[in-house]
Amino acid sequence: MAKTKDIKTNAMRILDAEAVSYTVHTYDTEDGEIDGVSVARKCGENPEQVFKTLVTRGSDGNYYVFAVPSAERLDLKKAAAAVNVKNVEMIHQKELFPLTGYIHGGCSPVGMKKQFRTVFDETILLIDTVMVSGGKVGIQIEVLPSDLIRITAGETADITRAD
Repeated sequence: MAKTKDIKTNAMRILDAEAVSYTVHTYDTEDGEIDGVSVARKCGENPEQVFKTLVTRGSDGNYYVFAVPSAERLDLKKAAAAVNVKNVEMIHQKELFPLTGYIHGGCSPVGMKKQFRTVFDETILLIDTVMVSGGKVGIQIEVLPSDLIRITAGETADITRAD
């Protein structure tokens, strides 16, 4: 069996093809803790630097991808406003793989089956590097925010909510 470090995911292949520099981080998944804050802790990173990828369906029937810092929550009203639709709702977990090619905990904004409109929380512009899923549970990729935004044709907006 290949070691996790030896695996090339679709997200990594796309970054390679675009000559984007990135660093691969791996973490243990045996404890089942794969939420963003746990991943940040396991990778020794600040949760504000580790972004989770969330897939939604808009009231217009289109799918939208939002990426927010792992300790933050997506504000669905702000997210809808960012993509100019009445509302958005999270898709069901069972819809994730057929739609994106990724499973829960391994969903990357890079390399989905189809490139959906992608919005990153505006705080991405305040950090030197960002970590997102590498396309497989147990793998994170660290890239420059500008590269990630460019590769995904992404946008930025205030899309998080205070709890």
